Amino acid sequence: MSKTMKTVVNPGNQGATWRSAGIALAATLGAWGTALAQKVNDLPGGPAVNQLNFAPAVTKIAEEQHWLHWFMMVICAVIFVVVFGVMFYSILKHRKSVGHKSQVLAEPIWVELGWTIVPLLIVIGMALPATKVLVAQKDTTNSDLTIKATGMQWKWGYDYIKGEGEGIGFLSTLDNSHRLMSSSGKPPPTDDYLLKVDNPMVVPVDKKVRIITTANDVIHAWMVPAFGVKQDAIPGFVRDTWFRAEKTGDYYGQCAELCGKEHAYMPIHVKVVTAEEYTAWVDAQKKAMAAAADDPTKVWNLADLVQRGESVYAANCLACHGAQGKGAGPIKALDGSALVVNMDKSPMINVLLNGQNNGAMPAWKQLSDTELAAVMTYTKNSWSNQTQRLVQPAEVLAARQ
Repeated sequence: MSKTMKTVVNPGNQGATWRSAGIALAATLGAWGTALAQKVNDLPGGPAVNQLNFAPAVTKIAEEQHWLHWFMMVICAVIFVVVFGVMFYSILKHRKSVGHKSQVLAEPIWVELGWTIVPLLIVIGMALPATKVLVAQKDTTNSDLTIKATGMQWKWGYDYIKGEGEGIGFLSTLDNSHRLMSSSGKPPPTDDYLLKVDNPMVVPVDKKVRIITTANDVIHAWMVPAFGVKQDAIPGFVRDTWFRAEKTGDYYGQCAELCGKEHAYMPIHVKVVTAEEYTAWVDAQKKAMAAAADDPTKVWNLADLVQRGESVYAANCLACHGAQGKGAGPIKALDGSALVVNMDKSPMINVLLNGQNNGAMPAWKQLSDTELAAVMTYTKNSWSNQTQRLVQPAEVLAARQ
């Protein structure tokens, strides 16, 4: 005996179901809209989303490199199609299954000459334009401005050594907010993620800029794709390259040599400005340098040195050791550290000047004697390290010598 069962739908429940579905759909669309609103956009002068080609060129050298790339690609594609086309045609047309038999063919001299001369002509045709561009890349003569870029773990130091702005020098470090975003594990969509620095290199438009590269620890590489420039920075060696930017704007690159655990946090930012803007920037930099010039023989009081050290710590140490001095993972804590609270200052001074643990703690010789003394004094008198002791710049100066 069978029974027929009918489902009765309650109109009230049906309305509630539709309302729930509507709410769920609205939430989904809202989340999707939020994701679209927060998406990463192309960065002018830097990487683009889903980028497949080179960065847009802003120098003649970069334009020549792009032309060479496509020229070589076309030649290689034609060779590929011809060689494999003939090979597969021969395999298909003269296969044994359709009755063809192998035979010994004579090798006339024109065949031997042909497969020797044709590849030689192709190689020459590829080498001539490539050599022209390569020679132009290395012609650093008659530059309007010479800047030394020094790679160090993990930042760039820029020294203007010839031309307008001579004598200016500064460090360029990843902006601390980007390091914190990276450390969070869930960085928000940011167009210039891990490319923002505290002090970009500034150059005038339409001027030939010679870049001298070197390093003070390991091999780095100074690379800005929009300029068509990539030059290794090697300790103990001086290399050079050049560019002439034809458009104002911000252009980005990164260290292109695997230089250690912080390799991803070593960006390059070049700001190309008009001649008038560059002159104004030079004046401002020289005034700031004069104001910040420190006398290493000056005797500081504790409060002033701690205040100065707080800013030095925020710019150089906070990313690894944390705002509370606790460190993380292999990074040692400064809060409660025996090295920091030790009455003998010389071990701590030695670590900051020379580094330790094979570069895990880099050397900080690039900072001034006053900056090093200030940051050591700050750590000795912060968190639970209330030692009431300070390090004077003269003590750091003596340790350098």
